[in-house]
Amino acid sequence: MVKPFRKHVAIAIDGGGIKGVMVTRALTLLEQHLGRGCSEIFQLAAGTSTGSIISAGIGVGLTGNEMHQLYTELGDRVFRKTLRSRLWFLSHYRYPRELLQNALAQNLGSLTMGDLWNSSPRIDVVITAFDLLESRTRFIKPWKAEYATWPVVKAVLASSSVPTYFPVVDNRYVDGGVGSYANPCYVAAYEIKHCLGWDPAETTLISLGTGRDPHVVNVDHVNRWWVWQWLSPLLGAFMNSAADQQVHLVDTFFEDLDFRRFQIDFTRPIAMDDPSAIPELTAYGEELGRMILADKLDWSMQIQAATAPV
Repeated sequence: MVKPFRKHVAIAIDGGGIKGVMVTRALTLLEQHLGRGCSEIFQLAAGTSTGSIISAGIGVGLTGNEMHQLYTELGDRVFRKTLRSRLWFLSHYRYPRELLQNALAQNLGSLTMGDLWNSSPRIDVVITAFDLLESRTRFIKPWKAEYATWPVVKAVLASSSVPTYFPVVDNRYVDGGVGSYANPCYVAAYEIKHCLGWDPAETTLISLGTGRDPHVVNVDHVNRWWVWQWLSPLLGAFMNSAADQQVHLVDTFFEDLDFRRFQIDFTRPIAMDDPSAIPELTAYGEELGRMILADKLDWSMQIQAATAPV
């Protein structure tokens, strides 16, 4: 039996492209267990990149199963391999935006961010995007006047426009994971206490990762690496370190919060634009769902608990 949730329930979902498949499958299992849809379970959904797609889906009332079907049906088309995607280093981006944009419009409708806040029941959806013009992360929220008129589709596209993968939105907005918030759990915790005014002691925050690649870098000859050989390990180090940092911040500054971080360790690296991995990711989603139901927290939280000062 899943550990009971508190009065308020929030969810924060990492970025990860096609790896959102596993999150939607895990949410399907949670819905089946509780007998309620995601929009009935969560009153706050925060997401980055693929997490913003799922968070927006929750905001408009889509179920986990509906979102899983959306990912599985569109994966091959959104990430269709072409000459452009194979020679991406000679192009401005790998994939056109139109297929993703049309799919989002079809499933999210013409709602604005403000419409989510004014809906009944009210739901808060926080989406992160990086503003290249101002060199800062934008926290797109439905109750903020400056974002109230933003179409939900625009907010999601901005958060999902991974540099070199998709075109930049409005010539300034790119993937929220470009900053420190590929894992938006701290953003959600801050929203809970300081914006919504919820009592952390009465709130459960579920944080869902989109998979952790295994360590496959051979460091025996690290001093002889060429410049390009540093790119992958440095990017991986930044992403993993930033994600773990957000978990640590929540643990440190929101002690009364019922915070639960769930993550999967992959047995092989999975690219964010690899739709052939959908069956594998679905299986990982089953595992992630069982972890949620069994309250089996990510090992990074267990390490932090063991090393915390008494």
